[in-house]
Amino acid sequence: MIGIIRVLTIDDAEILQAHGRLLEKEYGLPTLSRCIPDQPRGIYDEATEALARPKIIALAQQMAAEGCRGILISCAADPALDEVRAEVPVPVVGAGSAGAAVALALGGRVGVLSITPDVPAPIARVLGDRVVAVARPQGVTNTTHLLEPGARDRAVDAARGLVQQGADVILFGCTGFVTVGVAPRIRAELGVPVVDPVLAAGLILRYATDTNPALPRDPLNPQRSVR
Repeated sequence: MIGIIRVLTIDDAEILQAHGRLLEKEYGLPTLSRCIPDQPRGIYDEATEALARPKIIALAQQMAAEGCRGILISCAADPALDEVRAEVPVPVVGAGSAGAAVALALGGRVGVLSITPDVPAPIARVLGDRVVAVARPQGVTNTTHLLEPGARDRAVDAARGLVQQGADVILFGCTGFVTVGVAPRIRAELGVPVVDPVLAAGLILRYATDTNPALPRDPLNPQRSVR
């Protein structure tokens, strides 16, 4: 079972489980999704990231103690990634660095579709000058804005702008774009690969948990073998 930490407070069960359903569908990974408390707008600047860090660490410790074989911090800023890795005995992957690693592997020039004016730091560290531009949809300054009417259209428009600036790969710089499921539309309308950071992190966690003989077999997925 993979523990998925959502870095905003979510009351809607469908939204809370959205990233877990993706990993279960694509990789057959059983998941457990939980969210941090008292942050209804999530992480969108240094102050909100600082506020979230101890909550993420506590949640990861709880999930590992409950038997999760891996932890996914589902945020492109990879908040508290190093601290969580130091605190729990299972693989921990951040969506930002995982997405950037997959984008790097795909090659080409990367456009980052984000909710902030800057490229998230983990993505910038991995991709360096491979990033040709960053853009955010009009009117979007935090992840909950992506749930508003018309936000998907504006996300596609922003991605189009990235392609016009030379990007031939689009990387989501916020996992909120995964929640609203806009990747298929961008691929169809713009004809470029779109890197989903949640799926990228799931891919790495599948590899990490399958190839680590020190981890116990997953009781929810006992047929999975350690390679």
